Amino acid sequence: MARWTPPEGWSRLVAWVSPEEKRALKHAAADADVPVADLVRRLADGLSTGVVSHQLLLSGRTRGGPVVEKIPTLFERDDRFRVTDRPKPECAWVFAGEGVGTEKLDGTNVRLTVRSGHLVRVEKRRNPGKEQKALGIVDGWYVDTSADSAEDKWILAAAHGTEVSGWPDGEHSCEALGPRIQGNPLGLDTHLCVPFNTTAPVYEDVPRGYEELREFLSALESRYSPGNLAEGIVFHHPDGRRAKIKRKDFPKLAS
Repeated sequence: MARWTPPEGWSRLVAWVSPEEKRALKHAAADADVPVADLVRRLADGLSTGVVSHQLLLSGRTRGGPVVEKIPTLFERDDRFRVTDRPKPECAWVFAGEGVGTEKLDGTNVRLTVRSGHLVRVEKRRNPGKEQKALGIVDGWYVDTSADSAEDKWILAAAHGTEVSGWPDGEHSCEALGPRIQGNPLGLDTHLCVPFNTTAPVYEDVPRGYEELREFLSALESRYSPGNLAEGIVFHHPDGRRAKIKRKDFPKLAS
């Protein structure tokens, strides 16, 4: 670098990154077979040409934020972890009638990496344990699955049972679903992964109030798997923000 002269007008950019972010950059650069500096420059070029949007990069994340996006629940929770009728300020756009409601699928959060139409990596979400929470670690992250792990058997079955030949290169966060995953509440016959960035079943005219949502979700039929109850609703804003609410978040309706 000491011998290299940058083109006229170029400047040097310095940023502080966490150890996890540094490893992620190195990992991505190694996958692409380029230096980290080239990776950063190409990202900047993508932003400048509009190939990548700042909303895509920053939505749901803050500087030094988690690898797994934490989608906020619409309402504050009580000491029993049930939602109350107090809306969360960051979800004000939902109560203002913005965004659309889609079905929240009930499975396991995974991430698939695709290259040239081939599945090359399968990761699963790892949530912090008690000791990690005591250290202030509250958000989840992704770790690699293993073909030798009985715990990962059905996640891998779902990943390999998913047709990815038409998917663009990159990492795709998905919900792994199927007969041996999370009790199969949707009654599916096969294991597969549904990417979050594809069109989920949309529900028109989803209510936005506390009582109305509780009543609506208590008997909401899944459009992904008719005949079964939907787990909940995820609201999507055009700028990339998301918010969620699940049927089981609410206190039970009085009989």
